[in-house]
Amino acid sequence: MSVKHSNISIFVPHLGCPNMCSFCNQHYIARTEKVPTEQDIINAVEIAKSSKNYNPSTTEIAFFGGSFTAIERDMMISLLEWANPFVADGTVCGIRISTRPDAIDEEVLDILARYGVKTIELGAQSMCDRVLTLNDRGHSAEDVINASILIKQKGFLLGLQMMTGLYGSSAADDIKTAEQIIKLSPDCVRIYPTIVLKNTRLADLVGKGEYEPQTVDEAVRLCTRLKSMFDEACVPVIRLGLHTIDETAYIAGPWHPAFRELCDAEEFKNKISRGLKEKGCYEVFVNPRDLSKAKGQSKSNIDYFSKIGYNIKIIANDDIKINDVLIKGCE
Repeated sequence: MSVKHSNISIFVPHLGCPNMCSFCNQHYIARTEKVPTEQDIINAVEIAKSSKNYNPSTTEIAFFGGSFTAIERDMMISLLEWANPFVADGTVCGIRISTRPDAIDEEVLDILARYGVKTIELGAQSMCDRVLTLNDRGHSAEDVINASILIKQKGFLLGLQMMTGLYGSSAADDIKTAEQIIKLSPDCVRIYPTIVLKNTRLADLVGKGEYEPQTVDEAVRLCTRLKSMFDEACVPVIRLGLHTIDETAYIAGPWHPAFRELCDAEEFKNKISRGLKEKGCYEVFVNPRDLSKAKGQSKSNIDYFSKIGYNIKIIANDDIKINDVLIKGCE
């Protein structure tokens, strides 16, 4: 069983980015426009240490929210200097940063290594240059490839972030993006369905009828397929769906507070479907840890199968491996 990783998240406001992507309004995502101070970092670490589940060997100080390596260099180094003592004394196992693919070079990687950065996450978003251009990303798929190779060569752990349902993108484009990301052998992946927020170009496009975001059901089906691809390639998907946002900023798109749970339920629905034969009564055995996933939210999977002629009973069984199902016809 893998050990659960934890982040002490420090949100850096929208600094350093050379442009504003079509979907981006970091104020609503990070809920802050304040540059973090040394005391903010100290306070965040102290709060994390007070948790009964705190584990220094699996915890990183994580700078999220902006393009960390594109912010003003003195500010970037100050943030690293304030976080580094907690790496040096073993309070955390390292520092994690999130940045743009075109804000990575050997010089900046040498600086990051000097201060104890362990993991670098790149906002790839798409590996389709047409989609990147339509969404004002300001970098190419080749930039993602080159930065990823360099990060791994320098010994950092690599995380890649992708988005589904971007303006101008299709499910086929998103699947191609996942295939290209898998080829880069990242250590982890995040998948974010595109959410339309106030004061973004996507909001303008929705208002003009030029962009139709995914529904929750569409995003769940696609993200479940993508997760299966990453699972098969042994690439951990560490997040499915956007972090909590200010709901007053929401305009459209597949926002759901338990998006990953919806995908987990969809994954089990697919597994059960593959094991069913003629319509009738079945017992489906799953690991106790998977019981709620297999049933779905509010027993949605049981209801789904009932509507198409299958009476299924989902039963917990300690002998079943996690994520597996065993299906037997009722006697």
